[in-house]
Amino acid sequence: MDIMYGAVIITAMGRNQILVENYKGIIEYTQEKIRLQTKTCQVTIQGKRLIVEYYTNEEMKITGYIQGIIYGS
Repeated sequence: MDIMYGAVIITAMGRNQILVENYKGIIEYTQEKIRLQTKTCQVTIQGKRLIVEYYTNEEMKITGYIQGIIYGS
């Protein structure tokens, strides 16, 4: 139901993997920060040695040492 309304879905698997669903695009991509645009806000993943393992139109897998997830407008 959340996907129908455009809500981003973030699943953290420990401190080393994040699965992001329902995003629109990548705004910024470095080893310390990955900033994504969703339909409703921006989401920033902060950490060390961050890598986008794969992405499709529906989901993205980010790995590395995750230090924080920040939701912005």
